[in-house]
Amino acid sequence: MTDWSDLLKFGSNSAILTLIAVGVLISAVMPGVDKWNRRYFVSLFLTLTLCLTVVLIDLLVWKNPDMATVEKVCIFFQYLLIPLPMPMFTTYLLRICGEKWQNSGLFLSVLSTWICLLILLIIAQYTTFMYYVTPDNWFFRGDWNFLLMIAMILPMIFNLVGVIRRRKKLSKKYYAAFIIYLLPLTTTLIIHTFIMVDPLVFFGMVLSTFSMFAIILYDQIDRYMRQQKEIARQRVSIMVLQMRPHFIYNAMMSIYYLCEKNPQKAQQVTLDFTAYLRRNFTAIASENPVPFSDELEHTEAYLAIEQVQFEDNLLVEYDTPHKDFNLPPLTLQPIVENAVKHGMDPEYAPLQISIRTRKTDFGSEIIVEDNGHGFIPNEKKAPHTALSNIREKLDTMCGGKLSIKPKEGGGTVIRVMIP
Repeated sequence: MTDWSDLLKFGSNSAILTLIAVGVLISAVMPGVDKWNRRYFVSLFLTLTLCLTVVLIDLLVWKNPDMATVEKVCIFFQYLLIPLPMPMFTTYLLRICGEKWQNSGLFLSVLSTWICLLILLIIAQYTTFMYYVTPDNWFFRGDWNFLLMIAMILPMIFNLVGVIRRRKKLSKKYYAAFIIYLLPLTTTLIIHTFIMVDPLVFFGMVLSTFSMFAIILYDQIDRYMRQQKEIARQRVSIMVLQMRPHFIYNAMMSIYYLCEKNPQKAQQVTLDFTAYLRRNFTAIASENPVPFSDELEHTEAYLAIEQVQFEDNLLVEYDTPHKDFNLPPLTLQPIVENAVKHGMDPEYAPLQISIRTRKTDFGSEIIVEDNGHGFIPNEKKAPHTALSNIREKLDTMCGGKLSIKPKEGGGTVIRVMIP
């Protein structure tokens, strides 16, 4: 006689496995999903696939008295695999918040608890006080089963507290996604501690995972679409925004007067101006980040032209040993142009601009400093519009950040972080 309850469980589990396989496929091939999100969700869905495969095997063997050993193996892996995504989630959370997992107390707590669970499970294979499977294949909880449940629940509680404490570092979408992922799963396991509700636990795992996946996937696709819009907007407006008519006029007039006074220097300025124009035209056609060395050459060509006009009133220092990274086109040159445009004042001391790069634990950093008039937070002039455009471009094209701060003693410091 058919057991409709078992048939329903078997069919539901198979359907969920199929759904998870779709999740793996989407995570692996969906455009607009960055590398960290892609890798995390593929790993998470594969872990869920393994866990539910074990559940499926358990459904096939649990009533067969000759399969007690297989049942015991299935129970072991179910206890082990349900909290396995928690250390993975902790690493992902810390990465999103810009923290290093190697030095994190949260990661150490989660990993240590999961290792304790593993030790308890090994002990359980040789004792009966946590759980046991009878020779005729019946599963029973022991009096100390709550130790296993605590070891399963604690990593989730640690992560839940970690998310709440870092809510200011997370976007609203990511914060909501993480809460939706952790809270139902933690709740169902607490219920499972007192009442055996295996289907509810596995359903909660899948539902929580897909809810988080949907929110983060939406955010990633939204970011990707904004990036495409930004690229399209750049193609139309970048020439106007970056090639100011008066700069072109001054460059041409400088070349004109140098042709008579210093022909050799006029040739060099012509080459610099040609390099500057070529980089602008290349940037207009570019849809992807470009090597920093290209941006640096563009900036050097621009500054060489400006130094012809301002001579000793414009001093530039380069300290760029780290060049092995990419960034959106027309990032560095407009920042430097902004410093010249709003920091140059013939009545004051020469304008000094410093351009530095360095490799950090989180990526590559560019620092542009000047000794101009300094940063005025409430200023509503062009520099903030230009920097806002660059900040948006960094965010949409590579997840980069731009910060602007006053420099001690006068001037401005702009930092660009490329992850």
